[in-house]
Amino acid sequence: MNNKIFPVCVIGGGSAGVMATLRTVLNNDECLLFPGTPKDKKRSRAFWVSKIENMPSHFTFKKGIEDPNKEVINWINQNPFSEKLIFKKNEGVEKISKNSDGVFEITSNKGDVYFSQFVILCTGVMDVQPEINGSIGPILPYANVQLADYCLRCDGHHSLGQNLTVFGNGDGAAWVGIMLKERYDCPTVTILTNGEAPKEFSEDVKKLVDLYDIKLNEDSIIDVIGDHRKHELIGYKTNRGEEIKSGFTFISLGMIIYNELAIQLGAELDARGFALTNSQGETSVKGLFVAGDLRANAKKQVYTAWDHAVDSADKINALLRSQKRQELLAQRQ
Repeated sequence: MNNKIFPVCVIGGGSAGVMATLRTVLNNDECLLFPGTPKDKKRSRAFWVSKIENMPSHFTFKKGIEDPNKEVINWINQNPFSEKLIFKKNEGVEKISKNSDGVFEITSNKGDVYFSQFVILCTGVMDVQPEINGSIGPILPYANVQLADYCLRCDGHHSLGQNLTVFGNGDGAAWVGIMLKERYDCPTVTILTNGEAPKEFSEDVKKLVDLYDIKLNEDSIIDVIGDHRKHELIGYKTNRGEEIKSGFTFISLGMIIYNELAIQLGAELDARGFALTNSQGETSVKGLFVAGDLRANAKKQVYTAWDHAVDSADKINALLRSQKRQELLAQRQ
C-alpha cells in the first residue's frame, strides 16, 4: 500500500481522461492516471472509433481518439511536467471509497491501494451493438470502417445519398431515420427491429414515418451482405430470406454506461444512469468530478469531453491553491 496522498487521480484513458491529465499536469499538479486495462480499453468507445470527421485537425489520424491521446502522453513524458504524471499503464480501478477524512481510497485491478484528494472520473460509455445470429461479431467490421455508426454528429454525414437502415425499435430510432432522411436525402429508410417487438410510435413520429415512406422490418437479421475490406455494405438478410438494401447503417440501441465507480461512491445519477454534476463537473460526492460521456445533460463529443475535463482540472487546481495559500497564511501568524 502506498500511503502517499496524491492531489489528483484521473480514472479513464479516453478523450476526457487524457485531457484531464494534460490540464492537471500543466497546472503543475501531480496526477495519478489509470487509463484502464486492455479489457477496459476494448469495451470503450475510444477503442472502436476510427476516423473523426467532425473535429478540425483530427482528419489524418487512423485511430481518431487513441492516436492523439498517445501523442499527448508522449508529449507530457518528454517535457518538464513529466515528473507530475504517474501513469499506471494498462491498469484500471476495481474499487473506490471515501475515507472518514475525506480522502479517496482507490484499489487497482492488481490489488494495489492508492489515495487521492480529488478524483476525476472519465469511464465513459459504450454503444449497444446489434446481435446477428447471436453475436455482435458480424457488425463490428462494418462499424470499424464507418459503414455502421452510432453518433449523428460524428458520422451521420456518411448516409448522404445512401439507402439507410436503422437498428432500433422505438421513437428514437425513427427520429434518427427522419433526421437523416431530411438532412441527407436517403433514397430509402428502413428501421430494423431485429426480431424485437416494435414500440408504439408517437403521433408526430407516425406522421413523419408515413410522409417519408420509412419502412419497419420486424424480422431477425441473420447475415450482413457486403465486404468491409472493399468498404462495401449492400444490406442484410433476414430469417425469412428477404434482402434489405443498405449502403449505410445507424445503430440506435442505447448505451452501456460505465458508472460502477460512481455508484460505489454513492454519487447521484439521473434516470438513465449518467452522473449529475455542477457546472465544474463536481458530483454530489465532494471531491469527485466527472468528465466526458459519463456526465449527464451533455453532448457525447470529444470537444465536450475536453471542455468538461478542463473545467474540472481547473476547479481542482483552484481548490488546491487555496488550500496551500491558507496553510502559508496560517504559518505566518
